[in-house]
Amino acid sequence: MRRKLYPLFWCFLAGTAFAQRGYPPAEQTMAEHVTNYPQHIEFAPSMVSKLKVPQGWKVEVAATGLGKPRLLYPAANGGLYVTRRDAGDVLLLRNPGAGSKFADLITVVSDFPGVHGITEKDGYLYLCNNNEVRRCKINADATLGEPEKIITDLPSGGQHPNRSMDFGPDGMLYISVGSLCNDCKEADPEVAAMLQVDPKTWSRTLFASGLRNTIGFDWHPTTKEMWGLDNGADAKGEEWPPEELNKIVMGGNYGFPYAYGKQVVDKSREEPVGATKEEYVKKTMGSSLEFPAHSAPIAFKFFGNQAPQGWSGDALVAWHGSWNRKNPDGFKVQRIKFSNGKPMGSEDFLSGFYADRARFGRPAGLAILPDGKVYVSDDANGVIYCIYKTK
Repeated sequence: MRRKLYPLFWCFLAGTAFAQRGYPPAEQTMAEHVTNYPQHIEFAPSMVSKLKVPQGWKVEVAATGLGKPRLLYPAANGGLYVTRRDAGDVLLLRNPGAGSKFADLITVVSDFPGVHGITEKDGYLYLCNNNEVRRCKINADATLGEPEKIITDLPSGGQHPNRSMDFGPDGMLYISVGSLCNDCKEADPEVAAMLQVDPKTWSRTLFASGLRNTIGFDWHPTTKEMWGLDNGADAKGEEWPPEELNKIVMGGNYGFPYAYGKQVVDKSREEPVGATKEEYVKKTMGSSLEFPAHSAPIAFKFFGNQAPQGWSGDALVAWHGSWNRKNPDGFKVQRIKFSNGKPMGSEDFLSGFYADRARFGRPAGLAILPDGKVYVSDDANGVIYCIYKTK
């Protein structure tokens, strides 16, 4: 009798597992994966003349030889904190001279492998890597005290371990968690999501889902609404899916992995359990603005009180640049124009890194200081640039 029960038992399990995964897609689709790394050119000071900024702005080199600087955060007295994921440390750049160059460099955090996200609140600098959030007391000279572990169980990031975080206008800490792989249907609800953490208890809740990898996010200075740039998936075509700007709201589902952009269904996906893809996607949030596929947004920051005239409520995004397009895109910083709290379009802010199938920079981090200076990190050549108004 036991031998007869085994096949029935395994059939039941297989049927249950198949139902949980959903049915295969009804139509055939083709995957297209292009690998096209533009030639890397080592930095030389003469290359700064190739960079373009808007009229009335100037770009200068603020620091060089930094390895792979990633995210940036303002420090006291015009200084700048720099996370270095690959080195596992945090640098403090201080003492800008008569121009924009930093004269002093100090390692303020060491031995934090994969450190990436950075923010500040109430005299503490907060840092995170794939699994942990730590904080350090900020000293009067902007150096840091001993680290204290706050969270130690963030879900593993897999392909997307570059955590980012920030405190919102509501005082809550928000942490972005990317998808485990390129095109996963995640089992863990905390993955491909935005998490909200209560700093009183350090307990966390799911704030928004269906976000493949939203590294850069910030709050509009007037409306206080959260906005973020999401990275689309690879191997789905030269021009699709787009990189997308989303207004991120509590309980919002932004479609990944079943849809991208303005609720455009990914026909290569299996059918979700209990519904068709089209039915599922109708309940998701569409993007507010789209950008070329594979441009790879990293940092995203709004101008606040330091905005130049006519730039109030606008934002900047660092496009790291593609490695998987026949015609490369990205490798620049753009201004995203907002009107009445809504995104209206974009234009180049810092460009010229890429030309003739070669590039000498990949923008990653952004910081806008109280005096209006904009700092941009390049993690390909270890350079930090300063862009500032001249009139």
